[in-house]
Amino acid sequence: MSANFHIRVSKDFLVFSAAHFITVGENICERLHGHNYRVAAEVYGPLDAQQCVIDFIGLRDALQEIVRALDHYVLLPTKHPQIRITADERTVEAAFQERRWMFPRGDCILLPVENTTAEKLAEWIAHRLFDELQRRHFTKPQRLRVEIDECYGQIGVCELTPSC
Repeated sequence: MSANFHIRVSKDFLVFSAAHFITVGENICERLHGHNYRVAAEVYGPLDAQQCVIDFIGLRDALQEIVRALDHYVLLPTKHPQIRITADERTVEAAFQERRWMFPRGDCILLPVENTTAEKLAEWIAHRLFDELQRRHFTKPQRLRVEIDECYGQIGVCELTPSC
């Protein structure tokens, strides 16, 4: 028999509050609204010399830094085909068809995603976490899974399986 291993981190403090809007279909754009997002991550891989996949504390701390950087911001997608984002040092304007939103630049996080859905936020966090784990722990997980719960049971998931 063979064994596969992974660890999961899901803590009460791995949360962030943020505002966003997403598009649904071709012509529908939600109103600006917010969520208290909860984040969890799983790292899959072989056991190391200490018989663990990766240190729980290292995973927790890396994830907490990424999550904390999103807390209390407006999340805006810069790769959306219909939402136009223009920014200068003072303001950010988001436009969808005839609708416009203006925000102070310091209140926004411009994310290189197509839409700020839970799934795309999970993917963005997963890539950042993967890079951070390699940098901090010199490990390349066999697989990394990130979950974003935006509303107590509405969960977007991204799994990364890096190529060799």
